[in-house]
Amino acid sequence: MSDERTLIGPAPLAYDRRSAEWRDLPGRNDPLTRELSKVVGGPIGRHALVGRSRFVTPMRVLLALAVVFLAFGWFTKAACIQQGPVGENGAVGLDWSGSRQYVALCYSDTVPLYGAERLNEGALPYKKSWTEEGPDGRLQTRYMEYPVISGLYQYGSMLVAKAWDSVRILPDGLPVAIYFNVVALGLAVAWLVTVWASALLAGRRIWDAGLIACSPLVIVHAFTNFDALATAFAATGMLAWARKRPVLAGILLGIGGATKLYPLLLLGPLLILCLRTGKMRMWLPAFGSAVAAWLAVNLPIFIAFPQGWREFFRLNTDRHADPDSVYNVITSFTGWPGFDGVLASSDKPVILNLVSLLLFAAVCVGIAWVALTAPRRPRVAQLCFLLVAGFLLTNKVWSPQYSLWLVPLAVLALPNRRILLAWMTIDALVWVPRMFYYLGEQNKGLPEQWFTGTVIVRDIAVLALCGLIVRQIYKPETDVVRYGFVDDPSGGVLDQAADTPPAWLPRALRPKVRIDVEADARL
Repeated sequence: MSDERTLIGPAPLAYDRRSAEWRDLPGRNDPLTRELSKVVGGPIGRHALVGRSRFVTPMRVLLALAVVFLAFGWFTKAACIQQGPVGENGAVGLDWSGSRQYVALCYSDTVPLYGAERLNEGALPYKKSWTEEGPDGRLQTRYMEYPVISGLYQYGSMLVAKAWDSVRILPDGLPVAIYFNVVALGLAVAWLVTVWASALLAGRRIWDAGLIACSPLVIVHAFTNFDALATAFAATGMLAWARKRPVLAGILLGIGGATKLYPLLLLGPLLILCLRTGKMRMWLPAFGSAVAAWLAVNLPIFIAFPQGWREFFRLNTDRHADPDSVYNVITSFTGWPGFDGVLASSDKPVILNLVSLLLFAAVCVGIAWVALTAPRRPRVAQLCFLLVAGFLLTNKVWSPQYSLWLVPLAVLALPNRRILLAWMTIDALVWVPRMFYYLGEQNKGLPEQWFTGTVIVRDIAVLALCGLIVRQIYKPETDVVRYGFVDDPSGGVLDQAADTPPAWLPRALRPKVRIDVEADARL
């Protein structure tokens, strides 16, 4: 009878979801948050009733904080949608005089893309082509350079902006300014979805999502490009997996992959973890639905406008190392001409493409080895962060807004508020020397090495996060996410799963602890 009462009775207080003991309370256990909480009255009392408020819930507070920081982000870009008498005979236009976009640190890709992608003409992406002079002086035929969802999002935003502009009773403005605000509104909603999904993925540590809502990178990069769309699909895809809905997870990750590439990368860690736990039957539907969703989005555009559809892939194959890639940083400080030597602007960096691919493949192999041999199965978010960080570090392109990809994954993988805040601040501050480097020394800007030096600091910070996560994987007792009966809030079918790797997997790729146990049994 006593065993039966234990099973059917209420959970112990420590695991009651309404109890202060079960929830993570940063005001008590985190020194940084404890000090910050003094602004609003100090840490929560020991006898406070937690989890019983019907209105002021953690999720609503997090979303409100996210709205505040998104507003900060909009104000940082607002200087770049100012108008002035810059046209012929004093015609009003977009005022970027005096390199305002760099001096005011307000640059956003969305503003110049409105004209560069011919959206101001109402052109349908991937169908519309135009000719422009390349860096080598040759004429090039160009199309929309973004993946399908990102391109169609720009087109839809343009249609909304033009519809707004056509209604005379609505506030008027420059078409590009209206377009930017429409884009920003959609990106803000996408980031709110990212915060919402990440907060649910955090489980009992819901307040960790506060670092996503209040990240300095949100202020700088939420509206720099369209990456918040991808983070929303990635976060909701992970949430669907956590809720044991692999088909929906695959659909969301597949659509995310048609927005930016990285959501598709998250299928890799799921594959390795499912292999370790013998859950491949759950991974296959996710993979199949991701492929189907990606094809469903891309095939119509490919069939209708094959040349326009290929532009994204052509551009990424042909482009040289970006200023903030590790390859350009080495060139900046050593004068190294690169793997391909000195290239003309029209030459393809063939060897660089191969090297970056091989380096990323090596990263994938290393992460798979860690995932399979760690004494305890790593959490999904830990491996996802390692993979995306490895992709960015080895890739020839690390556009500044790509750092947003890491924010939700880092918070879920390593919820150390001070460490994460330090990294986010470093990464956000790289924007300042970047803008003044683009300004040019002839305009009193900064030399290149002032910028590439800060990129080194950022890369070291990301590598340090990777090292801390690997250490946490091999010492799971230091993982604050795992508490009591909590194993992996993002794991879904992997949560609490036992290690049952397939028989064909070599001993060297099996969990170390499992091997030791088998050896002891033989003795």
